[in-house]
Amino acid sequence: MAEQWQQRVHNWVNNGSLMQAILSQPRRKDNETASKTIVRAIMLKQELYYQFEYHTKNKVIHENMKQDQAAQLLVECIEEQYRQVLFRTKEEEMQLLLSKKGKPAWRGKQLQQDGSVNAGNEKDLLAHNRQKQRVLQEGQSIPFLVELGIMTKDGKVHAKKHDKYKQINRFLEMVSDILPSLPEDRPLTIVDFGCGKSYLTFALYHLLAVEQQRDIQIIGLDLKEDVIQFCNNLAQTLEYSKLKFLVGDIAQYNGLEQADMVVTLHACDTATDAALAKAVAWGASVIMSVPCCQHELFRQIKSDELSPLLSHGLLKERFSALATDAARGALLETTGYKVQMLEFIDAGHTPKNIMIRAVKTKQLSAEKALEKQAEYTKYKQFLRIEPALESMLEAIKNNQKQNK
Repeated sequence: MAEQWQQRVHNWVNNGSLMQAILSQPRRKDNETASKTIVRAIMLKQELYYQFEYHTKNKVIHENMKQDQAAQLLVECIEEQYRQVLFRTKEEEMQLLLSKKGKPAWRGKQLQQDGSVNAGNEKDLLAHNRQKQRVLQEGQSIPFLVELGIMTKDGKVHAKKHDKYKQINRFLEMVSDILPSLPEDRPLTIVDFGCGKSYLTFALYHLLAVEQQRDIQIIGLDLKEDVIQFCNNLAQTLEYSKLKFLVGDIAQYNGLEQADMVVTLHACDTATDAALAKAVAWGASVIMSVPCCQHELFRQIKSDELSPLLSHGLLKERFSALATDAARGALLETTGYKVQMLEFIDAGHTPKNIMIRAVKTKQLSAEKALEKQAEYTKYKQFLRIEPALESMLEAIKNNQKQNK
């Protein structure tokens, strides 16, 4: 487009047509750049302002700017800090992608009547409403959601599928937060262990390959042949050429030597550990795991001090699940990952709602590695446990030593 993108942004803000802008994919990985900045139009004392919402490492900061100041600040934020922006105006939704050298590329479309910011709902948005802004917006027909029976062809979410729709968006929000941690100088390889019907696998491909035009391949693995056949047929229907599904067991899969991201959702008991171990062996930059059926430590945990808790089966079962995930997180930290325990979906829908999100950091110093190992050792000795993941990681270390 001949028009400079900076001038287009100025025009949108100055004439009040910009409703929202989401800035993502920071250019620098430092503590000064917010991982994401959201700019939205609001009304304060009958005057149009733009609120800047900075998502930093530990908190969210808000700053309200008058209309005449907001345009320049928004342009400066984009130029200096981000590589991707999603704009929503009264008439259209546009995505701006900036290369490392600052070369712009636009993608967008006119909004339909049921998805536009028209006179009826513009007032609500400007009045500082709290409507959830999702990665996959309702009102826009999204092919994979239509094919999976979550959305109608005109972009309306089926009433019985709202929970699944929310879960998919929650997952993509978590993915969006870690995108700066993935390599940008080569194609990405992503593996989804225990993919099942693959709602989230298709969502991941849509976000990265379709929306962001990134060069990726995704492999989904599951034991059920009929499910894998369904997923491959759907990938072909959607023309997702670099998404394939295979029948196979997590522990036995040896089809790759390296992967950038590993996803495992509801892999039962030690199958989760097998997936985590594979991810570590591959040197994955990102691991996203929602464990399920953590039975292993239920049979192991012993502690006289905790007998009031462990003597009740229900309490012991819930405690064992938490203790298992804590051990997994601690073990991943000993291998150089930064680990977060996140609420995946509302606990009211399922108690199995904890996601382990791990991002590979720079190699630990010898001192830090010893510190992390000591913390884990004290923990496991207190509970008298021997987690499967520990032995799996030890086997990886021994194998790596032999291959050197």
